[in-house]
Amino acid sequence: MTRVRAELDLRLLRAFVAVAEELHFTRAANRLYVAQQALSRDIRRLETQVGARLFVRSTRQVTLTPDGERLLVHARSLLELNDAALQDLSGEARPLLVDVIGEGLTAARIVDEARMAAPQLELTVRYGGGMGAALTQLLAGRVEVAFGRTEGLGAPFPAELTRRLVRWEPLALLMSDDHPLADLAEVPMAELDGVEIDASSGNDVAPEWVDLAASLLADHGARPSPPHPHVVGTAETARHLRSHGLPILTMSECPEVPGAVVRPLVDPVPVYPWAVVHHRDANHPGLAALDAVMVDLAAEERWTALPEDAWVPAADAQWVRRP
Repeated sequence: MTRVRAELDLRLLRAFVAVAEELHFTRAANRLYVAQQALSRDIRRLETQVGARLFVRSTRQVTLTPDGERLLVHARSLLELNDAALQDLSGEARPLLVDVIGEGLTAARIVDEARMAAPQLELTVRYGGGMGAALTQLLAGRVEVAFGRTEGLGAPFPAELTRRLVRWEPLALLMSDDHPLADLAEVPMAELDGVEIDASSGNDVAPEWVDLAASLLADHGARPSPPHPHVVGTAETARHLRSHGLPILTMSECPEVPGAVVRPLVDPVPVYPWAVVHHRDANHPGLAALDAVMVDLAAEERWTALPEDAWVPAADAQWVRRP
């Protein structure tokens, strides 16, 4: 007699993946739009089906068991295959998840341009706040494309990913409109000698930015401010400027902040190396749309041409074109 094998229920696997990623039953239930009691029942059913305990639950935390960690790898693959098959048969293109760090920055502009150029594609934006956070999401499969600096992360760049320089973006200072340096149209780096600058120290999601800022300020005699909680959004940035009064190192293209001005840094011009990052085998059509926009913008606005007196972080020298 042929033995009938048990089959995994994809609905139960989807519930399991949600709990495994959130490590919190209430958040996972909200994400799935189900009651927490129903979600708990589904997890118990799956544990019975596979014959193993998948989670350890206490009053304070939820953790995966070793069996749960092994199942998670298979569950994600099975769900991806299921979703890909349905999308292929239905003719629907799945969204491309793109981390752009934050609103109003170069990466967000690229996505906006790609949406206009290819409206049939769905490009879904995430705001991870920095490459440090984005890389974790990228490796876990929670986003598919990320933008930002790929050095200064405290670890080697992952071999399974590929990266390409997009832009050398000049840096600037964001400061209150009554700050003494706000009277200058451009701020020479020599003016920062001995000045305390907010370099976002303590921003754990963007170690690559903090590393660049610390190197720049050290090279020009400026002092980074002590670590502090990272500020998100224009309203909070405006409040932070009013309460602390320190100029903030920022991109030349950044969101407008009420009561503040942006002044470019010169002599030399410090630059931030934007790169696009994704898995080597990625083939979503949205990637081609993003690439086309980046090529056009680079040609129109000379994104990959360095200013003659550019300051480049030593770790990013591989991006510099040699004569």
